[in-house]
Amino acid sequence: MAINITMPALSPTMEEGTLAKWTVKVGDVIEAGDVIAEIETDKATMEVEAVDEGTVAQILVEAGTEGVQVNAIIAVLAEEGEDASSISAPAADAPAPAPKTEATPEPAAKAEPAPTATPSPAPAVPDTPVKLASTAVGDERIKASPLARRIAALKGIDLAALKGKGSGPHGRIVKRDVENAQAIPAAAKPSTSAASPDGLILPQILDDRVYAPDSYELVPLDGMRKTVAKRLTQSFMQVPHFPLNVDIALDKLLSARKGINEAAPEGVKVSVNDMLIKASAMALMAEPDCNASFSDIGIAYHKAAHVSVAVAVEGGLITPVIFDAEKKGLAQIAAEMKDLATRARERKLKPQEYTGGTFSISNLGMFGIKSFASIINPPEGMILSVGAGEKRPVVGDDGALDVGTVMSVTLTCDHRVIGGAEGARWLQAFKRYVETPESMLL
Repeated sequence: MAINITMPALSPTMEEGTLAKWTVKVGDVIEAGDVIAEIETDKATMEVEAVDEGTVAQILVEAGTEGVQVNAIIAVLAEEGEDASSISAPAADAPAPAPKTEATPEPAAKAEPAPTATPSPAPAVPDTPVKLASTAVGDERIKASPLARRIAALKGIDLAALKGKGSGPHGRIVKRDVENAQAIPAAAKPSTSAASPDGLILPQILDDRVYAPDSYELVPLDGMRKTVAKRLTQSFMQVPHFPLNVDIALDKLLSARKGINEAAPEGVKVSVNDMLIKASAMALMAEPDCNASFSDIGIAYHKAAHVSVAVAVEGGLITPVIFDAEKKGLAQIAAEMKDLATRARERKLKPQEYTGGTFSISNLGMFGIKSFASIINPPEGMILSVGAGEKRPVVGDDGALDVGTVMSVTLTCDHRVIGGAEGARWLQAFKRYVETPESMLL
């Protein structure tokens, strides 16, 4: 019996991805554990391993295809003794009806996780090939990838003129078909804005009455940029943010860091940010009401401090997590953070390494930014924005004027979970740990 290989869900929130590369071809014999493909998500590129053995009978989704839905069939595997050439592609299902437009934003539904390469169970995994984006023309639908449709809209190409000429799977129109086509005016000019599935009105194309078409270069959104835009827009519109600010003296922490690094084994180097991660975790333990997440059915108070750390990567941002940071020493935090940041920039993180945080830190101090406020990363309840340490006049304990190193931090809180007093107490605890770093060792 043929085995359907489906698009896996590589994270709890993944709904679609890019099939970047096949490492097998039709006719190859594979065993469980063999790497068969590479999948790009909004956060990382991951290898997909087979969980069954057999012969690759068909590849239904070509390498480089974007927007492949989770659970869509991407290939077919023939079992031992089965004639691979006799296996036919699964039949396509009927086009799905257009989604209803909601008046108010709705939280995105979580995609059901799917096994990587297992026999297709019914009815959890639909026995259909990859769902194709399409455009209705009369009683028919034009199969086209989302990227092809966006490029067609920008170039003024009517996809109806390319119907039946697509070079993608099952005649689907893909990026190269549109790029090679002559500009064919569409029946009607596309709207300059569109409602997203979340009810947000977002620009679809730039209005040529404002920007001349030849005055800019348009770079299509990749998965990471689209996800960052969607999540931050949702957070900013749906979560009631409020900021709290405080200045913190850094001289004792800088002195302690110097001593730690001088005494540390070769290869271990603790950064200021590593010490701030530890101080944040200790403050969350001191003020447990702030280590919380909001949900429609209640507030979750977390028992451990899992600190997400913002890392800038090409095309966006990712937040690898230091789990149980309150229990870890500075050397361990430094080693983990170095490894996570390196693999984040290479887009090699596993989903479990950038999800599950209970609190976030974003540090722009290395760019000389004095202070800023960040957007909360749901479902976390707070995010700390760290500015640069700079020399400022300070008043000493004896009342004398002196010069010290001071940094400004801004704590942004979800007011559904955390009140002003709770946030202020957390900042007091954080300030205490930073200004007396030896207290983090107690």
